Amino acid sequence: MTSETLNIDLRCLPAILGGSPTISLDHGSITKWPNINTDDETAVLNVLRDGDISRHPVVQELENDYANFTGRRHGLAHSNGTTALLAAFYSIGLKPGDEVLVPSATFWASVLPMMWLGAVPVFCESEPQRMGIDAVDMEAKITDKTRAIVVVHLWGLPSKMREIYALAKKYDLKIIEDASHAHGAYWRNKPCGALGDVSVFSLQGDKLSPAGEGGVLLTDNDEYFERAVSLGDIHRIAELEGPARRFAATSFGMKTRIAPMSAALGRSQFKRLNKHNLQRNRNTVFLAKRLENLGFDTFMPEKHLKRVYFEFLIKIDNQSCHLPVELLVEALRQEGCDVSAPRYPLLHQQPFFTEGAFKDVLRLNADQTSPDYKNVSLPVTEAANNGLLKLPSFPGKDNGILEQYARAFEKVMAYQNEIAVALHA
Repeated sequence: MTSETLNIDLRCLPAILGGSPTISLDHGSITKWPNINTDDETAVLNVLRDGDISRHPVVQELENDYANFTGRRHGLAHSNGTTALLAAFYSIGLKPGDEVLVPSATFWASVLPMMWLGAVPVFCESEPQRMGIDAVDMEAKITDKTRAIVVVHLWGLPSKMREIYALAKKYDLKIIEDASHAHGAYWRNKPCGALGDVSVFSLQGDKLSPAGEGGVLLTDNDEYFERAVSLGDIHRIAELEGPARRFAATSFGMKTRIAPMSAALGRSQFKRLNKHNLQRNRNTVFLAKRLENLGFDTFMPEKHLKRVYFEFLIKIDNQSCHLPVELLVEALRQEGCDVSAPRYPLLHQQPFFTEGAFKDVLRLNADQTSPDYKNVSLPVTEAANNGLLKLPSFPGKDNGILEQYARAFEKVMAYQNEIAVALHA
């Protein structure tokens, strides 16, 4: 089949049909993350030079940074976001057999740590507007064993908290807020990290405010804070004033505290969080608006939200785009775009659950029935996940590549019918 048969303008032929790729500029400077500078180096070196590399005051300074930022009474730094989430689940007193409503479209650490306490995840649908956990589906799955809800602000877009709060109040459920994607995001003028009974930020290396490895637990509840401390920081237990102080010699057999050098890097990066978010948002919103004009849903926030872009995902509208996802991805990659399917596989479909491997972790009492995840189906979440496309979030200064990305998408969309015919899609 010739270009004349397809009526293709050779001057703007898509690369997948033999034309030249649109992207000619380097991705390196605009996608490189984290952004490490001399302030970060100095912060870490100061801890090394001080010599106290296990219990340096910088740890509590980091905790105070996050507590002050979110307006919480207590902050507690952890070795990573996963241990912070384990402490969060422990802090609210989950017991074996307790059920927790959770999303499937999230990183595994939002869910799996609770199972070491014997708590049972109950997977719920994601609502399509923001891909947060869906209150309607949650309510349908509440039983007399339900104790809590896990809220994840996916990609930096705050979840529908009004509906979630109403459900939590109606059924007396605690909210564990995983804000690991949402450093600097706001819901109705309240910062993410202040929206749960217990909230957690991950400070892992690719997060919006990284420390290499680290996590911060936040709460206003004195009892929850003391339980979190007693789980894994022997020295801090001795500083408590409540009854948990009696565990100071042993903790609960774990050590979950952050390393001071990581805390120092975390503090230094946190000071530049707003600056970094402004740059990333400026870049991503520029491209998002161009893609919206092509019919893609870029999850632009409603007026009462301030979102951030830990990740930049867009939804394919089948009425505007007639190419299968795989072919669209291939066409854009040949233009030079760094695009892919979503990063997270859906949890309820993973062998850990479907093959029963969780039973090696989940220790239920003899009279409690182990959950069966083999036939869990979340059709709304599954359909939505299959229609998502992941782009870079562009944290660095624009070198002109954003305009090239926009033109690459415009070219592929303009010739999608020809691409489909030529490649027999």
